[in-house]
Amino acid sequence: MTNALTLVPAPHELDIAGHWIGGATAPGDGPTMEVVSPVDGAVVATVPRGSAADVDRAVAAARAALPAWSSTSPADRGAVLHRLAGELETRRERIARAITAEIGAPIALARAAHAGFPVAVTEAVASLAGTIAWTEEIGNSLVVREPVGVVGALTPWNFPLQQVITKIAPALLAGNTVVLKPAETAPLTAPILAEAAAAAGLPAGALNIVHGVGAVVGEAITTHAGIDMVSFTGSTAVGKRVAVAASDTVKRVALELGGKTANLVLPDADLEHAVAETLAYSWTNSGQACGAWTRLLVPADRHDEIVAALVDAAQAYTVGDPWDETTRLGPLASEAQWERVNAYIERGVAAGLDLVHGGPGRVPGLERGAFIRPTIFANVDPRSVVAQEEIFGPVLSVIPYHSEDEAVAIANGTIYGLGAAVFGERDHALAVAGRLEAGQVYVNGGRFNPLAPFGGTKQSGTGREMGVAGVEEFTELKAIQL
Repeated sequence: MTNALTLVPAPHELDIAGHWIGGATAPGDGPTMEVVSPVDGAVVATVPRGSAADVDRAVAAARAALPAWSSTSPADRGAVLHRLAGELETRRERIARAITAEIGAPIALARAAHAGFPVAVTEAVASLAGTIAWTEEIGNSLVVREPVGVVGALTPWNFPLQQVITKIAPALLAGNTVVLKPAETAPLTAPILAEAAAAAGLPAGALNIVHGVGAVVGEAITTHAGIDMVSFTGSTAVGKRVAVAASDTVKRVALELGGKTANLVLPDADLEHAVAETLAYSWTNSGQACGAWTRLLVPADRHDEIVAALVDAAQAYTVGDPWDETTRLGPLASEAQWERVNAYIERGVAAGLDLVHGGPGRVPGLERGAFIRPTIFANVDPRSVVAQEEIFGPVLSVIPYHSEDEAVAIANGTIYGLGAAVFGERDHALAVAGRLEAGQVYVNGGRFNPLAPFGGTKQSGTGREMGVAGVEEFTELKAIQL
């Protein structure tokens, strides 16, 4: 254990006093919710439990701010976002501590990824202000990109601030105003964001935040007649319900949903590199990522060799106290999440899958919190439950294949199409990447690019986030005939 434990927030240090409406804290007039640490079950903060009336107030503030903000030039809106990135950077340590407290992400990961990615994404979006064709002449028509209006943003708990920024930064650059509901179990960065946005010069009412549960606040946002678009990130099951609820007012809906990423290792791949990257992308954030590489497809004649290398490399993925700087994997985000992931591991064992690392049950010495053992199943049937359903935990399935066509069929053989990965000789890997049904494909461990579009096909969602396409998602096209 290191002296990083001094970073643990004091009791009630992270309490949220109220919602953020019209540029000011708006105290809730109802009950509160508790934010619980997955490390030991302790209450780390209380948060107001919002109501439909709170959503009404937030929508009114957003609509009042819309005319002025939408008429601001894209360059000026981009400048605000550029300043917001700087304000978030100055608050990196506070953001990291809040995220570790609420979801148990290791503090080193919280600083680098959870607090770092939002800065990079905000900067990337700001840089697009001068590159998007806000107006374009096509024949005798002037085609104009205009803001959709008021955007409702519903975000998940696994990357609390990153998922928020991925929505609000492009929405704001496009000239929209926003009503945000952060995840009720991971809301602690929202007031830090509000503070940073105000310091960056974002006008009052352009960003509004209402805390609460999905069945109340999320439902009110989704069905509200004053909200013109809903952007949701979460499970496929909930995303379907959001789309149905929003249809009554014919809102635009953008959905970033689940995934079951296949990582296809070709015979000409660098196996050492593929193994290292596979575990990094499978188990980072304790596997709680929609794009986690949870299915590893390997040549059948190299299966045992690759599995042995995976098991050896897995020893470095220590599970422990997330406040310790050396911890690689913290707990899952909640006890409920632990129950879900552990049940999948138990189902894999009961189905007779070849368990080669980890397994069900508590981590020895860490029985109190939501700590799970990172798990590897080998010789997995691609039709099995663990190979088909999104587990959202550190569970890797190794699937052998006998031909490239079979591997592509297995990779495409789920309801999901969010991400994929390929390792092999570059031209060969690129050719295979073109055959995969996914919104983004990583070749030989290619890095995350905040200027590239992100989104899925099939039941992984509709629409795109980030990059030019992510900004255009929040615009309407108007054709003016001349």
